[in-house]
Amino acid sequence: MFTKTPNQWRERTISAAEATDFRAAVAASGIGPIVSHDSYLINLASPDRATRTRSERSFVAELERCTLLGLDAVVSHPGNYMDHRERGLARNAESYTRCLRAVPGPVKVYLETTAGTGTALGSTFEELAQLRDLIGADVRDRVAFCADTCHLYASGHDLVNDYAGVWKRWDRIIGLDLLACFHLNDSQAPFGSRRDRHALIGEGTLGPGPFRALMKDPRFRRVPKILETPKGDDEFTTDRRMLRRLRGYARRAQ
Repeated sequence: MFTKTPNQWRERTISAAEATDFRAAVAASGIGPIVSHDSYLINLASPDRATRTRSERSFVAELERCTLLGLDAVVSHPGNYMDHRERGLARNAESYTRCLRAVPGPVKVYLETTAGTGTALGSTFEELAQLRDLIGADVRDRVAFCADTCHLYASGHDLVNDYAGVWKRWDRIIGLDLLACFHLNDSQAPFGSRRDRHALIGEGTLGPGPFRALMKDPRFRRVPKILETPKGDDEFTTDRRMLRRLRGYARRAQ
């Protein structure tokens, strides 16, 4: 979920009464875990001091809203380094550290795998592991990862022809224990294209195979899986169709 409009800097204030009502509704629904996604404008790796300051302020506000609402975590894209990759990683880690220290508590940060477009960080497992290692030891236990299937495939992780190998490498470099959630998306773009273009499950260049394997994989049975597929003219109908498809894959696994 979004706790604010993701493509604007303007922050949203949540009242105590609103937070109480939200927590009660979540408890009654039995839905969970619930994670947010931070603003698309945030760039904690930027070399521009003003941009980083504004980004940190926005990310702290996101953590505060998540804490107030009782959310489990916030998914965050590693930033765009713009100038130099290693310096960008260091800046990103410093900013995440400051923000997590500013908002102590149980809310975690799930760093999302990226397609590797332009100067985006986080397209390789090595880079994701390095970013987490650079975050302050006192808050590092609040940092895990979100694997986006479209982004993985677009960045060169071949879920179609080497599904087992991808997760073997993830486990060796990052650790499967740090895989906290999935964003499930097929890809409009071809393998290794570094283009972030989502498609409906089983209808893009990944096809149904990787999703069948993922829904059958006992290692991921309890890892939350979030749809980020295109919505079309009727988002509810499309989402329900995608959920039925994924559940069908899971049922056929039993």
